[in-house]
Order: sequence, then structure tokens, then C-alpha cells
Amino acid sequence: MPVTEAYKEHIIYTFHTFCKVVIRNAAMTAWRNRSRQRQREISLDYLTEELHYSFGTTDEYFDTYREYPVVLCGQMVIFINEHLVAAILSLPERRKEIIYLYYFERHTQQEIGEIYGRCRSTTGYQIRKTLRILHEEMEVLLHE
Repeated sequence: MPVTEAYKEHIIYTFHTFCKVVIRNAAMTAWRNRSRQRQREISLDYLTEELHYSFGTTDEYFDTYREYPVVLCGQMVIFINEHLVAAILSLPERRKEIIYLYYFERHTQQEIGEIYGRCRSTTGYQIRKTLRILHEEMEVLLHE
């Protein structure tokens, strides 16, 4: 089948039309995307001038903390959380000692178990139970 000059011209016009449609649709998609983005974003000028939001923060690292000294196992331990101090002071003496030995003296569960005549797993259970009690006590204190 011979290709005529008119048919070649028709193919060229069809291709040009296709390209124009693709470019127009891409431009419309880009315009819609920019429009959606503008709707989602808030102007920085609006935030600073209209709503008076400050973009700085205060550094609390150098703030002085109130210290709460507590004597555990004859040693002075200083805390900065008053709720934790209140929760620890509400514990029985043995639980205070276990927490002190495990977290402050860095004894292993095995060593603590040997001190109290218990096995390692019982000591681990006592530590977990004490932490659970501390957690519950601190929740109560925080919600008061």
C-alpha cells in the first residue's frame, strides 16, 4: 500500500495534536498540584505576624534542677524527680535495697540473689515487680 503525501501530513498533524494534548494535561496537573500544595501550606509571614508564634526555644539544659537527696543502703543518692523520690520512699526497705543495688551499685541479679539467699530468677522477678510498683505509684502521683 503506497503512502500518499496527504496521509503523511495527516500522521504529522495527529502527532502534533497528541503532543499538545499531553503538554496541556501535564500543565493542568502541575497547576492542580501547586494549588493543593498552597492550600496545605501556611505562610511563614502569617505565622510570625498574625499568630505571633515564636520560632525560638528556650534551652532547659542549663536550668538548675531541684535536687532531692535520699539515703538508700546508707548511701546518699540525689534525684531530680520529686515523684520518683516519693514513689521510692513509699517502697518497703528490702525493695529499696534491691533497686539501689541493681541500678546504682550495678550488681547483677545473681549477686543480689546471693546477698538475700534467693536464686537469680527470683531476684529478677523482685526487680520487675518493684519497677511495676514504682510505675503505678508515679502514675498516681502525676495525676494528683
